[in-house]
Amino acid sequence: MKKYLYGVDLGGTTVKFGLFSFEGNIIENFEIKTNTSDEGIAILPDIAKAILENMEKNNIIQNEVNGIGIGVPGPVSSGVVNRCVNLGWGIVDVKNDLEKLTGINVSVSNDANVAGLGELWQGGGLGYSNLVFFTLGTGVGGAVVVDNKVIDGHAGAGGELGHAPLMDVPYLCNCGKTGCLETVASATGVVRVAKDYLTHTDEPSVLRILEHISAKDVFDAAKANDAIGLKTVEYFGKYLGYICAVVAQTNDPEAFVFGGGVSKAGQIILEVVEKYFNQYAFYALRGKTQFKLATLGNDAGIFGSAYLAKQL
Repeated sequence: MKKYLYGVDLGGTTVKFGLFSFEGNIIENFEIKTNTSDEGIAILPDIAKAILENMEKNNIIQNEVNGIGIGVPGPVSSGVVNRCVNLGWGIVDVKNDLEKLTGINVSVSNDANVAGLGELWQGGGLGYSNLVFFTLGTGVGGAVVVDNKVIDGHAGAGGELGHAPLMDVPYLCNCGKTGCLETVASATGVVRVAKDYLTHTDEPSVLRILEHISAKDVFDAAKANDAIGLKTVEYFGKYLGYICAVVAQTNDPEAFVFGGGVSKAGQIILEVVEKYFNQYAFYALRGKTQFKLATLGNDAGIFGSAYLAKQL
């Protein structure tokens, strides 16, 4: 009888693991360092070793494990990863290689995608089967989930919402394009916009006295009705709400869920994004699409990966 699931969140610094019951209760979590030397050749053997040792410690036999799910920081198609710069990987068949190392079925997806699945399964998206997830951190990631399944897409780039193009935004993105959503909706993007307002206006602001401005500072200022803080948050909400409206025209999700460090600003994010969503969206979507905050924090990846394993 299948009793257990393993969820793996593979990052450039650490690999996080979760041992779950089949029903989705976390039994144990643990982590190892990510060895990216020699083009990351040791990463998968290290992951396999950690799982097999955990199974031995907990007296778990192979037939009791339904599967291993793993989220990786790169595009994935049919279990194959097409370049992970942070890991030193080129094209790696993660599914096949990890199955050979462990003897257990493996499912692989992009790390933002599995975070979205985690929120759908046990987090802010609990109770929905169709949602769009945004992770708003140093950059912007995303996941599109339809009928409880994440959309990886033909080239494995499904859900790369941070690189949705905005025609009238002048900022250069790390991907080489100009005007990606990430340039205004990430933590660095929020700070960039605030600094532009501070440079090009004379309006008083508590942000002017800060030596180093963070996205949290900007949202805190907006909550205190600071003029520059409010303008920056409106700019952020306008473009994130616009992209939500565009995405909603294609798959009509039940909810948008927002995670990542920026989402810790809380209700102010939901309010401003929903306001602009309702301005731009097709009338049939207005007032029916829900806006939620993520609840799993840094554990979203292992929960979502375990959900992948459950579906095997």
